[in-house]
Amino acid sequence: MIILKEYLFTFGWALVGSLSMAVALAIMLKVFNWLTPIEEWEEIKKGNVGVAIVIASVIIGAAIVIGNTII
Repeated sequence: MIILKEYLFTFGWALVGSLSMAVALAIMLKVFNWLTPIEEWEEIKKGNVGVAIVIASVIIGAAIVIGNTII
């Protein structure tokens, strides 16, 4: 019974971590979009690979920072 309890705690923390990560990334992308002079998503739809790489770098960088603060 103790192992089941520990699994449930782990699952709960994983759920909290993934939800907080999703919320933080959504807020970060909104702020990044607000600060830059171009519409990133429109440029990505047009096939601009450079903008896609920048957005991916921002997401990965924020994920690393958020992940390190959670641990």
